[in-house]
Parts: sequence; structure tokens; C-alpha cells
Amino acid sequence: MRRIFKSGLLAGLALAVAAPAAAERNWILPVATIFSGAEGWASFDAGNSGDVFFADHRPLGLDQFKVWAPDGSPGKLQNGTTLRRRTVFDVQLDKPGTWRIGTQMTNVFGSFKVNGEEKRIGRGGPPPGAGGGAPQRPLTVADIPADATDVKLTQMSGRNDVFVTLGEPTRTVFAPTGKGLEFDPITHPDELILGEPARFRFLVDGQPAAGIAVTIVPGGTRYRNAENALELTTGKDGAVTVKWPGAGLYWLGAALTDTKPTEPRATERRMSYSATIEVLTP
Repeated sequence: MRRIFKSGLLAGLALAVAAPAAAERNWILPVATIFSGAEGWASFDAGNSGDVFFADHRPLGLDQFKVWAPDGSPGKLQNGTTLRRRTVFDVQLDKPGTWRIGTQMTNVFGSFKVNGEEKRIGRGGPPPGAGGGAPQRPLTVADIPADATDVKLTQMSGRNDVFVTLGEPTRTVFAPTGKGLEFDPITHPDELILGEPARFRFLVDGQPAAGIAVTIVPGGTRYRNAENALELTTGKDGAVTVKWPGAGLYWLGAALTDTKPTEPRATERRMSYSATIEVLTP
């Protein structure tokens, strides 16, 4: 038995070395997405890892999260803790309808030169001209002096969501802002049933966005030899149709790069969106 175990372990290690590393993804894992009764408590894990929903890399910061109640008002996280590999927290569902819990990020990254020396935007370092004892902090666009050369900036934005519903589903939390890449589901994400195709639409600056690559990964990747991701592309209406291969939790992601940044000195814009969705059996 010892020989067999050792042989199996070595084979597993060989596969781990030979297999390409999966892309790291941010995710939010709910204990459930649908609740009944007058009120409820939703609990979540959140992290970043190669295998979605498996906390083996790093947590997401609690200060990154926001909660939107069904009427669009702000909610709050409770009982939050940041552990070594994951973040955990609760949300009290004290209003009926669909809640949105997630993170939002917007930043500018890139570089510029001062007297031939390259400086990096979005990374730690003293502002140009500061003394050696200046505190280390990420440089921002405001730190770029007027005489800077070779300015190369990229505006980046991202959003990571999960939706939970108390009672009947509502749609207020999906109201588009008209800014960047947004998720505008035609099929409510808390009404996904195995055997019933779903339609999800994506918008860019409030308009349906065609040609966006959408990746949908079933949970449980750690226990498969392949990721089994669904690779889809939005049509002219900005939508994709998803035929679910099975019930369970899924990670959904979309990304787009264009040349329409709102930061005046940036030359391109990179946008991403991800969400956790649950498909139930009939």
C-alpha cells in the first residue's frame, strides 16, 4: 500500500508540474443565493486563486466591498474577518428583493520619464523631486510633472459581484450607470434553472457591446483535469445565451480593451467584470 501511495503521489506531482497554471481570478462565494422569510443572513467567502472558489492564494480586502440593498440604498457588511487565504463576512438581508454585494476598482497604471529616468504610475515610490526620506506610496497621475516625457498610461476598471435574493427577485441593483463595462442581465441571475437557457447582456458606456469575450467556469475545478469553461462572445445586442451543462455555482467573467479612456492622459482603457452565479435544479 505504501508503494502504491508513493507512486500515485509522484504521478500527481508530475501532473501538477506539467499542467499550465490557471489564471488567478477574484471570486465571492455565497453559502446560498436565494432566501425565504421576513429576513435572512447571507454569508460569504472571498478570495483570489487559480481554482475558482478554492481559497489557496490570497484574500480580498474587506474595505473593497460594498453592499446595495434591493432599493439601491447602501447596506453593510457584518462579522467581517480577513484570514490568511480568504475573507469572510455576513450581510443581513432585512429588505425583500435582490441584493448586490461586490467590489469596484478604478485606477490608472503606466509610466513616464523625468530626465531620462522611468517612473511607474500605480507602484510605490517617492514623488519626483522628493527627498530620500519621503514616504513610499503609489505614484498617481497628479505626480506627473509638466516636463515629463514618454507618458504611457492605461485606465483600468473592474467589478466583481454576487447577487442574493430574499423572497421575490427584483432588478433595481442592475440599473446601469452608463460608465464602463456593465452587466445587464436579461435573465435574472437568481432565477437560473438547469435546462433553461439564460441570456446575459453587457453594456459599455450604457450601450450594448458586441464582440466581448465571456468566460463561464463551473465550480469544482480542483477536482477536474480540465477547467471545462464555456467560451462565448456577445452578439450585436451585447448578449450571450448560456446553456448550462449542470447545476451548481459558476464564475462568470468578461473583459474589454478600447481606446476611449476618461482619463485625459491615458491612451487606452481596460475593463473587466466578474460575478458568481448559481444554477439550481428544476
